[in-house]
Amino acid sequence: MPAEFSCGGVVLDGRRVLLVRVLSLKNKRVWTFPKGHIEPLESARQAALREVLEETGYRCRILRPLMRVRYCFTMGRTFVRKAVQWYLMSWVARMGKPDGAEIEDVRWVSLEKAADMVVYPSDKKLIQMVRSIISTELGDVPRTSPS
Repeated sequence: MPAEFSCGGVVLDGRRVLLVRVLSLKNKRVWTFPKGHIEPLESARQAALREVLEETGYRCRILRPLMRVRYCFTMGRTFVRKAVQWYLMSWVARMGKPDGAEIEDVRWVSLEKAADMVVYPSDKKLIQMVRSIISTELGDVPRTSPS
């Protein structure tokens, strides 16, 4: 049974997060957080930062690790085990445009709206974690995102 490992980021701008719209394996459009596979000789942190930049056009910095999510899915006739290491990030600069081949849209939304938009249970859990971190540790991350 193949195993995959990806890394991604929950990017903050105050009380807003950056979501990407992608086409799922079930051919449905879903809002989620940017993530992707690790390249050879790349650390998990480097992969997360690179994937966020490639998928959204935003260069970010990691504030802290969030959690590692594990799940399984079927691709064709192959059953795949997957793990994703998530990091909490803040954006530093807009560097370019989103990856048009993989990403249909990129949008800054409030945590409340994001909770309604995402469909994956792990994404909903990430939003709950970020809400808790903001209220207990960070306060608002001081930044105003471009829209």
